[in-house]
Amino acid sequence: MLQALAGDSSQYIPHHLQNNVTTLYGLEFNLDTIFYGWLTFGLVMLAAWRLRKRLTAGTPSGIQSFLELVVEFVDSQVKSIFTKSSAIVAPLALTIFMWVFLMNAMDLIPVDLIPLVTKHGLDIEHQKIVPTTDLATTFALAITVFALIIFYNFKFKGPAGYVGMFLFHPFGKWLMPVNIVMTTIEEIAKPVSLALRLFGNMFAGELLFLLIASLFFAQSVGLYLLQVGLTLGWAIFHILVITLQAFIFMLLTTVYLSLAAQSADEH
Repeated sequence: MLQALAGDSSQYIPHHLQNNVTTLYGLEFNLDTIFYGWLTFGLVMLAAWRLRKRLTAGTPSGIQSFLELVVEFVDSQVKSIFTKSSAIVAPLALTIFMWVFLMNAMDLIPVDLIPLVTKHGLDIEHQKIVPTTDLATTFALAITVFALIIFYNFKFKGPAGYVGMFLFHPFGKWLMPVNIVMTTIEEIAKPVSLALRLFGNMFAGELLFLLIASLFFAQSVGLYLLQVGLTLGWAIFHILVITLQAFIFMLLTTVYLSLAAQSADEH
């Protein structure tokens, strides 16, 4: 089926961009997004558990050294941005970075590999394996961050200070209606920009992989060699993209929480 579709990119690409959807109580659920999202989260938890079990004060293993380097890097970034006292911001930033990176890294798996396995082994027609190319995933992450932003605003500014931010920022008490509109837009833009930035970059990357993959079925040696070269080149570059997007999501989350943690006077 996939091979037949690949002869026509107008069918091949849309086929790969469709989720495995089920409907429950009138709501649609993207089963592939849920499965691969939780699978990658499980890998993050497994890595953390295994590292904790194998920690050594002597000569660390290669994986321990690498993970320690990641932890130290994220911790230094958080400390330079978030100056308040909080026990969850650094672990949250580390979890976001590793989880988003692993979800993004699913894009490096050959585009036809898992769909072919699930089609012939489980008779599943559609299988979209990169959770961050689904708006449901990126908005779920962004809305969770937004909930924490609201929580930190209430915690550090107090209810009066948080409401006052909408009333008096940025133009003072004489332009309250304008302040409310401007601040509301500013706050809503935070989760929306987080979600759309990650989704847009990962969706574009997946789309380019599909465009390159469709060249193979032209039955031409020249196009096949071109496809191999383009795929390898884009995969190498895409490693930078998926890492950068995970870093940006983590960094902006920390920045937004730092802004929320400012007192009313600091703001």
